[in-house]
Amino acid sequence: MIAFTAAEIADITNGRLAAEPGIIPGSVVTDSREATPGSLYVAKPGETADGHDFVAAAFDRGAVLALVEHDVADAAGHNYPAVVVQDSVLAMGALAAETVRRIRAAREADGQPLTVIGITGSAGKTTTKDLLAGILAAEGPTVAPQGSYNGEVGVPLTVFKADAHTRYLVIEMGATGVGHISYLADMVRPDIGVVLCVGTAHAGEFGGVENIALAKGELVEALPATGTAVLNLDDARVAAMAGRTRATVLGCTAQSAGDAQVRAGQVGLTPGGSPEFDLFLPGDPNGHHVSAKLIGAHHITNLLAAAGAAHAAGVPAGRIAESLSAQAAASRWRMERTERADGVTIINDAYNANPESMRAALRTLADLGRGRRTWAVLGAMLELGEDSIREHMAVGTQVVRLNISRLVVVGREARSLYVSAVNEGSWGNECVFAETVEDAYDLLQAELQPGDLVLFKSSNGIGLRHLGDRIALPPQAPGRTATEGSALL
Repeated sequence: MIAFTAAEIADITNGRLAAEPGIIPGSVVTDSREATPGSLYVAKPGETADGHDFVAAAFDRGAVLALVEHDVADAAGHNYPAVVVQDSVLAMGALAAETVRRIRAAREADGQPLTVIGITGSAGKTTTKDLLAGILAAEGPTVAPQGSYNGEVGVPLTVFKADAHTRYLVIEMGATGVGHISYLADMVRPDIGVVLCVGTAHAGEFGGVENIALAKGELVEALPATGTAVLNLDDARVAAMAGRTRATVLGCTAQSAGDAQVRAGQVGLTPGGSPEFDLFLPGDPNGHHVSAKLIGAHHITNLLAAAGAAHAAGVPAGRIAESLSAQAAASRWRMERTERADGVTIINDAYNANPESMRAALRTLADLGRGRRTWAVLGAMLELGEDSIREHMAVGTQVVRLNISRLVVVGREARSLYVSAVNEGSWGNECVFAETVEDAYDLLQAELQPGDLVLFKSSNGIGLRHLGDRIALPPQAPGRTATEGSALL
């Protein structure tokens, strides 16, 4: 982390210094449990708890300064060392912006650049981020988000991990409304921007798909003329963003040559369901073969986008292809495959879900499941707004038409998916509605057989990723009860 004195933090955030610490903070945390000696603790109001209630706990763990929205006193009535601001989250953003500015200045003074890459899209952001970070880490010191840190809190926390030695800063950018990505882009000033797709995730919050496209395009609008916009030309709404940027456009496609400079040729899947193809980049007419370790053809878009961004950052084509072929999934619950000793295969893709990623996961299940009994254990896709029932019904129809052997629909939010599958002709025990996760757990424990292939897919808030983890455990030993297993949730 770039070092700031308490007075500098107050100046940058337009805050008031309540009491000054004797030590300059060396890290930033928003969870008091993560505070360590020398931390700056950011107390932010939350939906279920107020961070100001945990200032004392943060200082007990070694925090030396707090960023707060009002004074907080200890048991003796003395204010904790703090910078008091109007909005602690916006203050974090201001501090992050100054961090990026100082890192750029320090590196440019030494004749070395800092390259900032922003990644957005309705699906695939985290996988693409992980792939790109894997490529760049072999080229120089690289900082990338932990998990899916991609919002107004997560992006600053990622930035604070960087310092003057950082060569590449990879930023994942999420949004739930127009203007959110502009805010993040203004904070980090990306040199390269990657847009993957415009789907229907969060359509209810955005007010429609066109607003999602408007928001995602804010990233390429923020790029400088010297920058590069990496666009997925297989998505028409993303392709249209070429007219919204002054940066050089680097188009990617897995479908046809067209005007794309980043292409996948001879596309296929390995017996294990991993994509393989010949990667063509600008200045590389012969291409390089990529045999990925990720599961599902839909990852080709993510692989190409990571390749395009790495090329824009100056990485040679051969090293890009080599890295893409070597990397497995780095983040949990994203087409995560587990082979149980009894021959049951679990694919846990329940970190998040929207109609696009749901369809892709089901196609992968059907492709991998030829000759096996397949199970789709599905929960709701949240935040779809007025399209929710229609989109869930479309998924139910798809499950039947893909000839998935068994469908287990979990939770009332997804009941329209179950009704649609029944109406499409999935009757008897082919299609089951489970009111709760525990009901689904009991059913699967009782009926899974060696050789079965099981997909878990839902939005994060539904919690099927934890059910997938439980089912991925070895079968219950005699005497172990479902209640005992439920402690893993």
